Amino acid sequence: MTPTPVGMRCPECSRQKTKVHTAATIRRNPQLTYVLIAINVIVFVAMTAGGGGLVGRGGGEVFQNGALAAVFVADGEWWRLVTAGFLHAGLLHLAFNMYFLWFLGTLMEPVMGKLRFASIYFVSMLGGSFGALLLSPNAFTVGASGAVFGAMGAAIIAMRARGIDPMQSGLGITLLLNLGITFVIPGISIGGHIGGLVAGGLVGYLMFEVAERRRISLTPVLGVCVAFAVALVVGCVAVANSATSI
Repeated sequence: MTPTPVGMRCPECSRQKTKVHTAATIRRNPQLTYVLIAINVIVFVAMTAGGGGLVGRGGGEVFQNGALAAVFVADGEWWRLVTAGFLHAGLLHLAFNMYFLWFLGTLMEPVMGKLRFASIYFVSMLGGSFGALLLSPNAFTVGASGAVFGAMGAAIIAMRARGIDPMQSGLGITLLLNLGITFVIPGISIGGHIGGLVAGGLVGYLMFEVAERRRISLTPVLGVCVAFAVALVVGCVAVANSATSI
């Protein structure tokens, strides 16, 4: 055994360069998280200035041009698959989502890096759009909840892959409580939450259970994430076309 800064390791392992994270660095410099929060807040301010409300469902020109609904996606307005994830139906809706985004982002981004966190976030957002179109195609759907649920699912998988019990960390309980709220409180997009959770969970499994264990580089992992995102967009368009042709 060879003494190293992180303890006694075998000669082969001691030659490997291991990045050590401490309690002092775990929440450092989550710039992407802050950028995402800033974009959501700016969009909400613009929506409110354009006639949207602070309470209840949104409204105004920004909301109408960015909210997700099958009829618009089928008409070629594919940008709504993304813009809907930055719109919120009221100040309370925004506050809840931004709190969880801040909590998860400051936990995940410094550890896994911006590219992996961004991949999880945006693939989860598209997964939420797919789920919303699948279960409630005719309703206006907005919010970062799909992306947040996906990030939560990926974080839980990352914890399990690294030997941490998500239930003891509190994140598992948080996910279960939010899933319960999803099914109990009316007006919440069940498809958006479940779709985001499944998509984020799949990306998390690829990154942490497959790629990290087999020491696969980041490039092919990101390639698979891009392919998954494209498949979700195609699936959203297909579901929207099917829903509007009935």
